[in-house]
Amino acid sequence: MTHFRFPLSSRAALLLAPLLILAGCASVPMETAQEDAKGKQFAPPPSDKGSLYVYRRGLMGAMAAIPVTIGGTPQTELAPDTWVWLQGAPASIDVKCTGTDGGADMAVNVGPGETRFVEVAFRPGLMGSRCAVLEVPAAQGQAGVLAGHRAVGP
Repeated sequence: MTHFRFPLSSRAALLLAPLLILAGCASVPMETAQEDAKGKQFAPPPSDKGSLYVYRRGLMGAMAAIPVTIGGTPQTELAPDTWVWLQGAPASIDVKCTGTDGGADMAVNVGPGETRFVEVAFRPGLMGSRCAVLEVPAAQGQAGVLAGHRAVGP
C-alpha cells in the first residue's frame, strides 16, 4: 500500500492558509496613504456642505467586489474593509449596491454640516451574491472606516 505524504508540515499548512485565503480576495484601486489618513480624521464638513462615508467590512464574500452607485452615477467598487468618502451640497443621496443575485438601495439625507455613514454588506444569494445598504450610527461607521482602507471613489 502506498502512502501519500504532504510535503508541508501541519504547522506550515496552518501558516499558509490565511495567505491563500487572502490571495483569493477581491481587490480594488486604492487611494494614497495620505488620502486614507485624511478621511479618517472625520473633520466636520463646512456648514454649507455635507459628508458621506460608504464602507464595507468583513470577509464575507471576500472574492467579490461590490459595485456601488452614489447619486445615480456608478462610483466605485468596494472590497472587504474598504471605504469611500465624499463631501458636497446637502442633499438626499441615493446609495445603491449591485450583486449577481440582487441589489439594494436607499436614500440618505445629508444635511448642512452633517456626516452620515452607510454600510454596504455582502449577502449570499441563491444563485450568486446579494448586497444590503444600511445607514449606521456615527460610532459604528467610524469604527468601520478606521478598520479599513480608502478605495478610489468619488
